[in-house]
Amino acid sequence: MPTSLTDQYLAELAARARGETATAVEIVDSLLSSAQVAGASDVHIILDSGGSQVCWRIDGVLHEVTRIGAEIAPNVVARLKVLAELLTYRTEVPQEGRVRHTQVSAGSKSKQTEPQEPLAGSDQMVEMRLSTFPTLYGEKAVVRLFVGSGAFRRLDQLGLPAEICSGLGDLLLESGGVILVCGPAGSGKTTTIYAALREVVDKSRGERSLVSLEDPIEAVVSGVAQSQVNPAAGFDYETGLKSLMRQDPEVILVGEIRDRLTAETVFQAALTGHLVLTTFHAASAAGAVCRLSDMGIEPYLLRTGVLGIVAQRLVRKLCECSLEASSEEDRLGLDVSLCRVPVGCEKCRSTGYSGRLLLAELLRPEGDLGRAILSRSDADELESLAVESGMKTRWTNACEAVEAGLTSPAEVRRVFGFSK
Repeated sequence: MPTSLTDQYLAELAARARGETATAVEIVDSLLSSAQVAGASDVHIILDSGGSQVCWRIDGVLHEVTRIGAEIAPNVVARLKVLAELLTYRTEVPQEGRVRHTQVSAGSKSKQTEPQEPLAGSDQMVEMRLSTFPTLYGEKAVVRLFVGSGAFRRLDQLGLPAEICSGLGDLLLESGGVILVCGPAGSGKTTTIYAALREVVDKSRGERSLVSLEDPIEAVVSGVAQSQVNPAAGFDYETGLKSLMRQDPEVILVGEIRDRLTAETVFQAALTGHLVLTTFHAASAAGAVCRLSDMGIEPYLLRTGVLGIVAQRLVRKLCECSLEASSEEDRLGLDVSLCRVPVGCEKCRSTGYSGRLLLAELLRPEGDLGRAILSRSDADELESLAVESGMKTRWTNACEAVEAGLTSPAEVRRVFGFSK
């Protein structure tokens, strides 16, 4: 981890402790506020024989920040569990909870506030989700920070290519069908689906019934009746969706398709005149079709029920300190005529990168592509047909971003691998 960022964390912690032994409350306050200032999406606390390792994930990459002593580390995890309303005495089983309505300001103690949309220029509402997991030396804790109602509120703020932003906006005006946002964990699916939901809220002007079923609710969206599933109480996605169908909805957001029963209910809702927005784990848009087919969804449902599939990835953007590559090896096999490589400076905290870039593709099952779906063609054939019909793939966008000097070959290979 860059020294400047480590010093920032340690200075904040020292200021809170005021020269005395820091308490678990002070450490947690410092840790969460400093993580927000640093722009971290996740905080990892990993216990070992010597105490606890603290790591932050920034721009998709995990960095070690500091260590917490063995005598205080279990109390830090316990404090997080108190904030998330978890059972502190249950350390032998995984638990999940949410730190509700916590607003964190740089250099100040966290404060409780009511859930609301923030005003321009005000502190951001940061929703946090805590997950604990028993390990050899104690509980590992991971806190995910969601700036739920802050940046990236609208489709045109995501950095999507103009043709995808426009095409997705048109699909959101439809009265029925499924819009899928897919990609691996950490690819920004939730951010995109919430931005799409806000677009529907704005365009409907209160004239459409909007509901959601999520696990968990990661941002509060005004104008939407949001519900969180509770599998332990028998309230899972399938049960919730069936009940929502009797609530006279017109637009339904489903947090994620995780199994066949949920997928079937989603497509049944779409075919009965509901617009359904949802996310799905798949490597590509064409791969999402094949995965759903493998789960048992009939091809005719995919052909008639899917309005569009957005597949996306996030790559880090090069800092202005980057330099033009000097050798062929720096291209790492990418078909580009020129590229830039990261260097590192104070502004980017010596990482060579600052911010992230969204790479996406939009597949619409029309024409020959629709017929190929009905015939259960494989992902490669589906993607070829989609490209012939005008779809620009994420890989093509990635190579163009490298050529434009926005990101590096090394970053593209880190995210996409070396299979291409």
